Amino acid sequence: MTALTVRSIDAANRAAVEDLQVSTAQRRFVEAVADSLAEAEAQAHRPWCRAFYVGQTPVGFVMLADNDPTCLWPYYLWRFLIDARYQGRGYGRSAMDLVAAHVAARPRAADLVTSVACYDDPEIGRHSPLGFYLAYGFEETGERNGLEIVIRLNLASRRWSTA
Repeated sequence: MTALTVRSIDAANRAAVEDLQVSTAQRRFVEAVADSLAEAEAQAHRPWCRAFYVGQTPVGFVMLADNDPTCLWPYYLWRFLIDARYQGRGYGRSAMDLVAAHVAARPRAADLVTSVACYDDPEIGRHSPLGFYLAYGFEETGERNGLEIVIRLNLASRRWSTA
């Protein structure tokens, strides 16, 4: 597998990054990139938004509350996706390694928190990203964020490297 890199999103690559999409069944779990970027731009404390690349091809997107004092959790994984065309190749795990390494290097970062919508309907639920997050090392906290389950990755439990 070709190594992933993280890039800023700017005028030169924004359209290509906004074209990234999850499968139709996954869309109820994550907002579109264009909507996420618009939401980020409306925030007083701008989230950390980046694209994941393989060579010159964008394959994923992340939006992260990065030491945000206005957020319930200062390091909150707001959005994370790998384009449907590139799923199943290990890019999600590699991208999460890059995100975890970034957060682990930040001030007072002990945990990375996110929340996941879960549905009782097994057909809908099987498309949830919860299984990915739990397999990666996130743990359920017992908390709720609205209708979503809050999960936490303890950053001290592993050594994170962007190398």
